[in-house]
Amino acid sequence: MALVRAARSSLRRSGGAIGNCVSERNIFSEGISPLRHPAPVLENAVAGFNSSYIPSMRMINQLSLGNRGMKFTPQYHAQAQMVKGSDSGHESSKYPALEATKPGEKPRVVVLGSGWAACRFLKGLDTKMYDVVCIAPRNHMVFTPLLASTCVGTLEFRSVAEPVSQIQKALAKDPNSYFFLASCTGVDSDNHEVYCETVGDRGVSREPYRFKVAYDKLVIASGAEPLTFGIKGVQEHAFFLREVQHAQEIRKKLLMNLMLSETPGISEEEKERLLHCVVIGGGPTGVEFSGELSDFIMRDVRQRYAHVKNYIHVTLIEANEILSSFDVGLREYATKHMTKVGVRLVRGVVKEVHADKIVLSDGSDVPYGLLVWSTGVGPSEFVKSLNLPKSLGGRVGIDEWLRVPSVEDVFALGDCAGFLEQTGKPVLPALAQVAERQGKYLVKVFNNIGKQNGGKALSAKDISLGDPFVYKHLGSMATVGRYKALVDLRQSKSEKGVSLAGFVSWFIWRSAYLTRVISWRNRFYVAMNWGTTLIFGRDNTKIG
Repeated sequence: MALVRAARSSLRRSGGAIGNCVSERNIFSEGISPLRHPAPVLENAVAGFNSSYIPSMRMINQLSLGNRGMKFTPQYHAQAQMVKGSDSGHESSKYPALEATKPGEKPRVVVLGSGWAACRFLKGLDTKMYDVVCIAPRNHMVFTPLLASTCVGTLEFRSVAEPVSQIQKALAKDPNSYFFLASCTGVDSDNHEVYCETVGDRGVSREPYRFKVAYDKLVIASGAEPLTFGIKGVQEHAFFLREVQHAQEIRKKLLMNLMLSETPGISEEEKERLLHCVVIGGGPTGVEFSGELSDFIMRDVRQRYAHVKNYIHVTLIEANEILSSFDVGLREYATKHMTKVGVRLVRGVVKEVHADKIVLSDGSDVPYGLLVWSTGVGPSEFVKSLNLPKSLGGRVGIDEWLRVPSVEDVFALGDCAGFLEQTGKPVLPALAQVAERQGKYLVKVFNNIGKQNGGKALSAKDISLGDPFVYKHLGSMATVGRYKALVDLRQSKSEKGVSLAGFVSWFIWRSAYLTRVISWRNRFYVAMNWGTTLIFGRDNTKIG
């Protein structure tokens, strides 16, 4: 213990020289070699020391990460930026690096993202042919079709989150495959490198740790961001519904408002505002969330919050028609049913959002206590920054084989990618089934490339990739609450097909999504949550 205290005292006197790069033990946890440090720090003391509280790394000469080929240099403080070709030369020495693969080693596939497309690709990739590196700001995949159910306690949050290391076990077990909790900030396609910075806890002022990773093949599947159309106040005051974190925040806000509204002295007007839940956007996500909210109100709020049960209500605002991609008959059914269960449908356009009210384009004000924004998705700032060809709408442009045609060894899929105009194919909608199908297709392409020894960088130019990607729409489903759902099995809006609505559709909806949940563990969680909710009602405990 005396030696440990002496080591810590020496660290404090040296100005905290180790730096927070060592602190990301959840990211880089293997093979750390002894530190060469000017202070007499004992190796065992450093191993047991929580270095996340040490602010800089200027006094470290070098830190190597064993067999992973990663080196850290003192100049890592350079700001990350998008680089291309020779422009990156002066930046190269300023980033710790996972070096390029050597002859005789397996080619390295770097995947950006952990969404539907990325995880379906990771799940099927043959890791006997490739080493794989996944870089994403979250370490799990979200089963988004069931995310709305977690906001009101129908499902637990863990039921819709699947760890990436469980989807592709090589990320946890193989010595040269890794998952890095980080965001990609730039791509150098000439040097086959991606630039990244780590993701930390919100509110922590610590400077992010920056590094670069060399790749033989790059798959961009970084997803999209919610569209706000530049409307003032949306980012500051609205909740989105794309991540588990979003669902947690919505649930916390909803329960907080319910409890605050029972406080003595709250005016009638303020009580009505607090308990007014407004949803913007009449697509499947907005409709399903509104349906879940109405279920929660009808079954749980009226029993457990008797003092305010007549104040809480839901308003869904849509500029056009709700569920515009569905069959006309299904849209009419959804409109009637949602009105029947207490959801007020308003056709309007949001002009501005304030902390306690929405201003519509006709000048009317809509007070609210909870605002959920669900108006579709668009390209992220990262995708916009890339010096790559873009499709209509600003996505990364791809050809029929999901390649980015202007650069070597770069592929893109999912919500961040779209067919270039010259392919003659339309830009596909940002749907989970599109992303999943593209991920499954790209696995075949990569396994084909690997079998023909084209996995290494710049070695697949003359390799046949097989048949191009063809997407066939399998249909759409949406629940509207109270054991009712819509199933539209048409392949497109202009074609005819099977359309169902009601309890049978709800049963099909639940059965289909239960089978699509990735792991048996999560399928068990979902089935168990549905059963307990049916018998005991939803959990309304506010934690945090």
